[in-house]
Amino acid sequence: MGGRRSVLALVALLLLFAISAFVPAAAAPGDTAVDAPGAYPVGVRTLALSRGPDRPLPTTVWYPAALSAGRPGTGAVTRDAAVAPGRFPLVIFSHGLQSRPEDHVQMTTRWAAAGFVVIAPAFPHTKKDAPGYTRDDLPNQPADAWAAVVAVSGLDATVGDLFAGHLDTRDVVAAGHSGGAYTAAAMFQQGHSPRLKGAIVIAGARPRFEFGGPPAAMLFIHGDADPTVPYATGRSVFARVPWDKGFLTLHGLNHGSYLSPGRPGFTEVMASTTEFLRWRLDGDKHARCAPGPLRTTFGPDKALCG
Repeated sequence: MGGRRSVLALVALLLLFAISAFVPAAAAPGDTAVDAPGAYPVGVRTLALSRGPDRPLPTTVWYPAALSAGRPGTGAVTRDAAVAPGRFPLVIFSHGLQSRPEDHVQMTTRWAAAGFVVIAPAFPHTKKDAPGYTRDDLPNQPADAWAAVVAVSGLDATVGDLFAGHLDTRDVVAAGHSGGAYTAAAMFQQGHSPRLKGAIVIAGARPRFEFGGPPAAMLFIHGDADPTVPYATGRSVFARVPWDKGFLTLHGLNHGSYLSPGRPGFTEVMASTTEFLRWRLDGDKHARCAPGPLRTTFGPDKALCG
């Protein structure tokens, strides 16, 4: 697994480090001019998923596209483009309260350009303009997110589907921002699937659960001037994780400005999260061990890195 797409992944990471200031043209899920440097062009599709009749989960999926969809690094996002040759691991991304998957297109497309399939459901009662909006629905979202993973995973064996034969469904990383970070972290309770190999928790709130089940590495990212979810809250959640973990502090930054290209912290967030995905999903020890923000965040690991 460690050698899979290693050359393309290295190119993708180098391009990510070279990101320059950019003002996003739009925040739509497809056919959009976004700045998505990486080894692959990016495709996008939407799926009408659900977890039962009362929990519709319209889901946006960004993925590495074939070269026929455009040149890598041009920022083109093409709807329903052919998938690039090979199999690609899964990332389940959860949006925050009063947010939408497409609001995070600048991050999700970069992960897709680096070689990952990013699954992003819109949650029924916490998405922007949701009928019957309530933050009290957050505890139901981890099961929604996993249902989306299971549904998309099944497309790998669905004859004639766009994703057939292109998904590496063995390992999954859960990621999210704010309320979505709560959702991602809450997927790691007792009884969670061993397929969950890691989490990216960005500005996450205090959980109403206990971590349990198979160990999984967790990367926390939080601004120490966050007025929405206090920095101390993020640190307290981090302290409760019983497994391998790292905490990236964004000094002087707030709840999410660092998720926009050209803003302070964006390059560090993209570099560390992409390295984390390469480590946990591609088995790339170099991504974990080479000097850089991820190694700084997690610290040395003699057993892993020598």
